[in-house]
Amino acid sequence: MDDEDLDDYDREVELALYREYRDVVGQFKYVVETERRFYLANEVSFERKDTEHDFYFELEMKDVWVWDVYRADRFVKSVRVLTFKDVNIEALGERELELPKELAIDE
Repeated sequence: MDDEDLDDYDREVELALYREYRDVVGQFKYVVETERRFYLANEVSFERKDTEHDFYFELEMKDVWVWDVYRADRFVKSVRVLTFKDVNIEALGERELELPKELAIDE
């Protein structure tokens, strides 16, 4: 396998991951970004923990999808993250499920 084939493979894997994200994002309430990973989750708790000389953040998520190209199964039951770095948590807007017109039932 040469470098060009490897680059093509990497692009295809990233594109497949993006498509999966696009397909599942509507099932989740929160987007969570840490220094190492990007998550979609339905429950998030975030707490600052103080130590004698410093502090860190403890983040717990339930019903999670993990943006990680190397994971075989990106859906996990729960995730716990301990970090000294920034954490970004955004609530996604409510979206109503809308059936395509060809599947709509006329009254």
